[in-house]
Amino acid sequence: MATLPVLVKDQTPSESQVLLDQMQKSIGMIPNFHAMLAASPQALKGYMTLHQLVTETAFTAEEMTVAWQTINNEHDCHYCFPAHVAVAVGMGVDQSICDAIKNQTALPTDKLEALRTFTLEIVRNRGNVDPTDVDAFKQAGFTDRSIADVLLVLAQKTMSNYLNHIAKTPLDAAFAPFA
Repeated sequence: MATLPVLVKDQTPSESQVLLDQMQKSIGMIPNFHAMLAASPQALKGYMTLHQLVTETAFTAEEMTVAWQTINNEHDCHYCFPAHVAVAVGMGVDQSICDAIKNQTALPTDKLEALRTFTLEIVRNRGNVDPTDVDAFKQAGFTDRSIADVLLVLAQKTMSNYLNHIAKTPLDAAFAPFA
């Protein structure tokens, strides 16, 4: 059971209502996570801005998915993992990438595997990554920008994963087939 309410739009501050309207127009729904986050217009705007910025990184759709899902899986987010499977499929990413992350099996390329490994090192060691891990990441074809982009993804996912843990966010019907 949710520990925070899933707010309906008219229960949210007016600044949040504008953002929720944008969400509705953009994706055709207001996900429960966003409805809960809307209690704070600044938090909702912050998350939406982080999400937009992540989509503007140099990462491909597959690489974004690996970063998102590696963090979601490591944080054991009951809500974000299936939601991002839906996002990945919508971006044309093969669901097998999400399945491999969930099942901790090999990803289809060495570069994607290097991204998963490096992202896990950052999360598990709270950013205290050994220089040899940085070198291995770069040898796989990533750059200094890629390191900063992983941190951007981590900021976004930490915000959502932690709220979903606290709130016990109920999974939306649209994401249920991906659970």
